[in-house]
Amino acid sequence: MRGLSPELSKTPVVESGDWLMLADKCIIVGITGGIAAYKAPDLISMLVRAGADVHVIMTESAAEFITPLTLQTISRNPVLTRMFDPLGEWQVRHVSLADRADLIAVVPATANIIGKVCAGIADDMLSTTVMATKAPVLFCPAMNVHMYENQILQDNISKLRSKGYHFLEPASGRLACGYEGKGRLPDVSLIFEKIQNLISFDKDLEGQTFLITAGPTREYIDPVRYLSNGSTGKMGYALAEAARDRGARVVLVSGPVSIPVPGGVTHIPVVSARDMFDAVIEHYSGANVIIKSAAVSDYHPKVRLSTKLKKSRGDWTLELEQNPDILQHLGENKGDRILVGFAAETDNVLENAAKKVRAKNLDLIVANDVTQPGAGFGTDTNIVKILDRDGQVEELDMMSKKDAANRILDRIFKLSKAVE
Repeated sequence: MRGLSPELSKTPVVESGDWLMLADKCIIVGITGGIAAYKAPDLISMLVRAGADVHVIMTESAAEFITPLTLQTISRNPVLTRMFDPLGEWQVRHVSLADRADLIAVVPATANIIGKVCAGIADDMLSTTVMATKAPVLFCPAMNVHMYENQILQDNISKLRSKGYHFLEPASGRLACGYEGKGRLPDVSLIFEKIQNLISFDKDLEGQTFLITAGPTREYIDPVRYLSNGSTGKMGYALAEAARDRGARVVLVSGPVSIPVPGGVTHIPVVSARDMFDAVIEHYSGANVIIKSAAVSDYHPKVRLSTKLKKSRGDWTLELEQNPDILQHLGENKGDRILVGFAAETDNVLENAAKKVRAKNLDLIVANDVTQPGAGFGTDTNIVKILDRDGQVEELDMMSKKDAANRILDRIFKLSKAVE
């Protein structure tokens, strides 16, 4: 068919078992003026085959890259390009679609549309619809690498994330402008998967408050040196994001990390183990579930120097003393709350995890061998074992940390139903 994306024939086929996984879901695909607009038909085709009712809104610039007729043919719905087209029905179109939408995906998302929404500007059909909806909004940025790295754009993205908007990071590679770097539209199959994840969550944790700790702590020796560990916070942040998506109120107490805070959660940044202890004690009474996934330093320097220690010729002995045991304190005072711990081990994983369940009065513990490839600090995947207080073990294969987070939350949900 004339005008179809040149990659349409290569679109991954939705497996037969997954047909109609998005049945009765209204998804708006917003297309803006970037060269990656030519990939949008592939995504729309996948969504339609999965049963979604897809409506396309194009900016006038997007129509310079791909024709509305192409998108109308694939989506099987009229394509909206201008605010003041004749309506053909009584509803105000941007309000009608905004109300009906289960999700809006902006593919590709230019710096312009991101900046407009961040600034509250609604001067075309797409920005107006995004501003009028209460549905999840997913931005898939694609642009020149220098534009993507521009601090103004990054600030806009951070602000929108903090307001609950969702982003899928661009891929790296050779860009249409000739530069190499981050700015390519992610593969449409990844966008499809992200849409499916955002739209298909049951709100089974609604009404629950989760207190989640994440990341490392730092114990300063002097103003520039500290003791810490390799935790990046990815597992704890995945848990916070997944719990939020499933309807829970989330309080995230986090040590220093370099990953974005999930939108829609209460973020409490801390530095030391003592800071984390104080924050947890302040907030745990309002929680139904506490997940202690942070990698907390067991010791801190007995004396913290106020000035930088200068290098000397001799050896240096650093005297340490114990930090408060946050998990032990929670186990002794947990009441009817569900308490979940983590155990990063290098040997005797199950034996050590089982001891920790008993010693800390836990309901569940998530254990992993951090020496395994794909299971240690800083990876996007994990290989975990979930143990309960009865000694039952569920071993999970390697999977993304987001998938592992949802498997952990599934166990917590079952526990919460069992004690009701």
